[in-house]
Amino acid sequence: MTMKNRSTFPSRLIWAGLLAGGLAQAQGVPAEATPAGSATAPGWQACQTLKADATAQLACFQRWADSQLHATTPAPSLTTAPANPAVGQPATQVLLLPTLNTESPDGKPIGCKNNQYSDLSKFWELQRGTDCGTFALRGYRPTSLAFIASDGVNEQPSSTADGHTALTALPYKHTEKKIQLSIRTKLLKGLLKRSPEEGADHDSLWFGYTQKSYWQLFNTGLSRPFRVTDHEPELIYVFPHQLPLAGGWSYRLSGLGVVHQSNGQALPLSRSWNRVYLMGAVEKTLGQDSGLTLQGRVWNRVDESTVNDDNPGIEDYIGRAELTGSWQISKSHSLGLTLRHSLRSQARGSARLDWMLAPVSSPNYTALRYHLQLFSGYGDSLLDYNRKRNVLSVGLSLVDW
Repeated sequence: MTMKNRSTFPSRLIWAGLLAGGLAQAQGVPAEATPAGSATAPGWQACQTLKADATAQLACFQRWADSQLHATTPAPSLTTAPANPAVGQPATQVLLLPTLNTESPDGKPIGCKNNQYSDLSKFWELQRGTDCGTFALRGYRPTSLAFIASDGVNEQPSSTADGHTALTALPYKHTEKKIQLSIRTKLLKGLLKRSPEEGADHDSLWFGYTQKSYWQLFNTGLSRPFRVTDHEPELIYVFPHQLPLAGGWSYRLSGLGVVHQSNGQALPLSRSWNRVYLMGAVEKTLGQDSGLTLQGRVWNRVDESTVNDDNPGIEDYIGRAELTGSWQISKSHSLGLTLRHSLRSQARGSARLDWMLAPVSSPNYTALRYHLQLFSGYGDSLLDYNRKRNVLSVGLSLVDW
């Protein structure tokens, strides 16, 4: 044995003895302990008789200390055990069970990711247990990077407003790259409904922003320009419900929104409009990670003067109402359909089909998706508000991050 080992062993032995004595005093145990050789752990006095074998004596002290800790560890509880001055026992810290809105190992709240709640409740944080706080950035619509092919591109955008028609046509290609960024954050919560209970409903006020760009990446003759970029800031108030409906459906929310959409370009390509909408949503749970949701919106355009109107009658093309249905087939697999309609006898609008599938099977990898999209109709971009086209999009999207 080296000098280092000889100096360490007495200190460890002293530490074990002090620990044993301290535990005996704290628990109020008498000096007489369980004799060595019994079926239970030996008393610490019995360990002192093993002086001839220092290793065995240290192991004996360790076994005794472990038995005392196990004997005094309280069962998990939601409270802290009080002190008992009558026996000189101090207050014992009790294990706290996690709440529904606990934190993940990375320190972030998991309320809006808690699978004990429904998809709509997690997405809009409808209940206290799904709350992820205010001013935290979350995904809104898919954030996407995709390649697209279409049956036509608006080479010379036009509008019935004076001075809003391009003077020359540009040789755009039918293949492009689409980039979409969409985020949101909760500004306020509990404005009209608040409760300390985990399952209680909470209303909320959100700000969302979506930006969609079409990039002529393969058009070297035009130096690969961005053909159009649309900006869509939005303010949304969401009021939660838990109203049972027939067939296992549940009405989950009502909402009110104000949205501005523009492409930020100068004349003659400037396009913009403002609208106010009402929305509602229902859902049906099919399994642990499977469900159906339906969300509807109906809107009214904010009137503008003839001088300021970039796109007269845009609502007759893009529509006045929208219905979105989503089938969450599994945690990593979904199918969605969005329909828009002008609500006029001359029916116009659009249809969009989205199929998403996670590229890996790990249950912890839920944000990235392969994304296949088919679009047919008006309003794929603001420059195309009055031009119908069919678009196939293939790429990757981040959802619910």
